[in-house]
Amino acid sequence: MLPFDKEKETLLITLYGKAVESRRRRPMLADAKAEEIVNRIDYDFKKLKIPAKTNTMMCLRAKLFDNFTRDFLDDRRDCAVLHPGCGLDSRYERIGRPAIEWYDLDFAEVIELRRQFFTESVHYHLIPSSVTDAGWLAEIPTGKENYLVIAEGLFMYLVEDEIKALLQALRKRIGRFTLIFDAYSKLTARRVRHHPSLKRTGAQVHWGIDDPGEIEQWLPGSRFIREIYFTDNPELANLGWGTRLLYKIAQLFPTARQAQRILLYEL
Repeated sequence: MLPFDKEKETLLITLYGKAVESRRRRPMLADAKAEEIVNRIDYDFKKLKIPAKTNTMMCLRAKLFDNFTRDFLDDRRDCAVLHPGCGLDSRYERIGRPAIEWYDLDFAEVIELRRQFFTESVHYHLIPSSVTDAGWLAEIPTGKENYLVIAEGLFMYLVEDEIKALLQALRKRIGRFTLIFDAYSKLTARRVRHHPSLKRTGAQVHWGIDDPGEIEQWLPGSRFIREIYFTDNPELANLGWGTRLLYKIAQLFPTARQAQRILLYEL
């Protein structure tokens, strides 16, 4: 049994979801590393009870984050990427191991497990720390022209004051940065606690956001850029017709399309 509990165990949901998707004949997201890890660690993944629609959403989310990260790095120079709450995600490898500074951060026990599958290099770094312990920021170099902070599947498990403190500490350390994260609406954050996979792990969702302008109020000088909806994006063309139809229907209703989406800021 892995030494994880509650929020830490949710990383197995996304890991297994990517492995399952990768085994499809025409996967939306190909992740050989996820397959390797699932095959090698001792855990009964089937007990997570991941619904098919949840698996599709998670892989779609990962693909959209991959796309944005790749485009961000293609358009800019002298970059550093910070990925707090990385879990066992292999984004650095999926986008081709770019020659930029990349920092994957998670709890010490998660990073200990990562070290069995991922090797640090001159560009790729692993940081064992809680996201909410600002001490880890001392390991991030200052003076880069561009910073990207990726918070995928993270903020919903923090309380609002922890998110505020993290963003303020990041800005104090590295100055201006681009932030991309996914978020539930407040209604979804209340409802998702009944999700079978979350009930299995015991993880608790604390935070949701309706008005993206809230974060601009937290940090004067920050700027909301845009929302990326799961229900309306080019990657839907790679899904089956039935799933595409469901997403198109959901896009017609504000409550449905804002239930979970990706938010982008300059901070």
